[in-house]
Amino acid sequence: MGLTDEQIDSVIDAHTETVDALKSQVAQYKADADKLAELQKQMDEGKDWKAEHDKLKKQLDDFKAEVASKETLTVKQAAYRALLAAEHIPEKYHDRIVKMTDFGDMELDGDKIKDEGKARSGIKSEWGEFIGTPEIHGANVETPPGAANQKLTKADIYKRDDNGHYVMSTAERQKALAENPDLLK
Repeated sequence: MGLTDEQIDSVIDAHTETVDALKSQVAQYKADADKLAELQKQMDEGKDWKAEHDKLKKQLDDFKAEVASKETLTVKQAAYRALLAAEHIPEKYHDRIVKMTDFGDMELDGDKIKDEGKARSGIKSEWGEFIGTPEIHGANVETPPGAANQKLTKADIYKRDDNGHYVMSTAERQKALAENPDLLK
């Protein structure tokens, strides 16, 4: 080809530089291809993470709904117990009645039952045999209020009614004299 040794060396150097540059590019592309495979793997794992995230989020939402439902049920039961007490059903029956009552349709207005009249009539119709009558007891006549602190006089102990009978019985008079020994002096 009629080239000098210097020209041949410069052509070989140029080709070597070109080949080296191409080898460098091939190595870079190969590294990028390896990175691409790694990125693809991470993206696929990311999809798995998204599915896992969605699953965990659903579990959390279900748990929150369950807790809210239990809290609402507790408030409904407390309001219903108050109605049972208001209807004079003895407290010893409240647990049994609450266990057998369906609270699904019952609605709340704050911490009270929304349709209280309907609930009361339901209590009367379903649990009427448990409804008691409140008993009112007066003061114990044998020990009237304030009698323990009150000092009796001899005239109080021996007081007689219009027929001449002692107002206090013999036992009451003896007890009063024993509690007030200074009257015997």
